Amino acid sequence: MSNSVIIINGPNLNMLGNREPEVYGNETLEDVEKKCLAWAKELGLEIKFRQSNSEGEIVGWIQKSSSSFAVIIINAGAYTHTSIAIHDALKCCGLPVLEVHLSNVFQRESFRHVSYISNLAKGVICGFGSQGYEFALRAAAKLL
Repeated sequence: MSNSVIIINGPNLNMLGNREPEVYGNETLEDVEKKCLAWAKELGLEIKFRQSNSEGEIVGWIQKSSSSFAVIIINAGAYTHTSIAIHDALKCCGLPVLEVHLSNVFQRESFRHVSYISNLAKGVICGFGSQGYEFALRAAAKLL
C-alpha cells in the first residue's frame, strides 16, 4: 500500500481524443493510462487508473481508497466545479490529494475557475496536457 496511487478521472474524460482536441489534444484516455503506467513503473509506484461519468461511483472509490492506496490523483473533470460530495469524500479519506487538469482552467470559462478540490489538495497541476499526470506521479513519489 505504501507505494500505491489511485488515479481517478471524472466525466467525459473517456471522450478524450474526440472531445475538443483544440483544448484537450488528440490523446485518448487509454493513451494517458499507458503513459501513467510507464511513469509509475519508472518511479516504483503501483497505480490503479479509473474513470467514471458517475459522481456516486467516484465518491465510492474515494471512500474506499484509504484501505488500499497512499495517494489520490484526481482529475474530476466537470465535477471539480460542482461536486460537494467529492469534496467531502476527499476531505474525510485522510490521504494526500493531487488535482490534475489537462487544460489551463484559468484560461477558460469563469465557472471553471472554481474548484471544490483545490483547497484540499497538496498541489494543483493544470495546462500541461497528459504530462500533468506525470508531474502528479512525481509529486506522489516524493510524498511517499
